[in-house]
Amino acid sequence: MNVNATIKPETEEDFDGITRLHNLAFNQTEEGELVKRLRKTSNFISDLSLVAKIEKDVVGHILFYPIKIKTETGKRNSLALAPMSVHPDYQKKGIGSSLIRKGLATAKRLGFHSVIVLGHSSYYPRFGFKPANRWSINPPFNVPDDVFFAVELTKNGLKDCGGTVDYPKEFNKL
Repeated sequence: MNVNATIKPETEEDFDGITRLHNLAFNQTEEGELVKRLRKTSNFISDLSLVAKIEKDVVGHILFYPIKIKTETGKRNSLALAPMSVHPDYQKKGIGSSLIRKGLATAKRLGFHSVIVLGHSSYYPRFGFKPANRWSINPPFNVPDDVFFAVELTKNGLKDCGGTVDYPKEFNKL
């Protein structure tokens, strides 16, 4: 059953709702605090911080944040999809899928070529994500290959990107 939520870039009036949502969905405060830290950086792109709202309530949020992939020849730009959450009362109703699709389309429109995500192996492949090791892209920490994904937003968007993802220091507290 799909719910009709409005998907749009966050505004300042959404900030507290986003924090509360992540705290509730993850049952901890780290993801909500991560969004606050990233929002204060010069690399933050407000068009890539999307909320799903029903009336005035934030029921979903997704953030795509610029990252680098360290290759043998330098660094390549990409995006991290992190974090994403949907209010428990609205999960499995299409809100997360709508957030991902809108976010990927926006990222492509803004000129990004790829997205990296650490997430559920049964969820992200439906949006075109494949194990990142397909492109010889590795996480900077130990996780199973079947939870570390990448997607090309443009043809050959990850060509010659083999290397290690370099997350900004703001991610270190996760």
